[in-house]
Amino acid sequence: MIRVVAAVIERADRRILIGQRRRDDSSALKWEFPGGKVRSGETLQQALARELQEELGVTLTKSREIASIQHNYSTLGGELDIHFFAAQVSEAEVIPKVFEQIAWVLPKELSDYDFLVANRTLIAHLATGKLKPSEILEAAD
Repeated sequence: MIRVVAAVIERADRRILIGQRRRDDSSALKWEFPGGKVRSGETLQQALARELQEELGVTLTKSREIASIQHNYSTLGGELDIHFFAAQVSEAEVIPKVFEQIAWVLPKELSDYDFLVANRTLIAHLATGKLKPSEILEAAD
């Protein structure tokens, strides 16, 4: 099983960062939350910090796990164990290094994007306000 981390980064205006996979990637042009595979020996938080630096050029300052799911993606190499985190970064500007494009969208707008299947439950919880990443991070203080 492949362990994966993904960040739900919410700005002060409640908009959430999403990225579109490149057209030459598996699941081309699908939308996702930034993140990636956990390397051997890494904790989930270490992997999240590394992935955010590699994918967006940002520094993780705070994170808290908000959901996890196991999903089988034949196109991505089999069974994935995905851990979603509410995440805060120090930089206001992000640099989309590995995405076709990025967008900052309101939670209610997430369903307008063609996301990877494993994200659907999380998106529903974000869109309905059941999960509010910034409040979860504040509660972690």
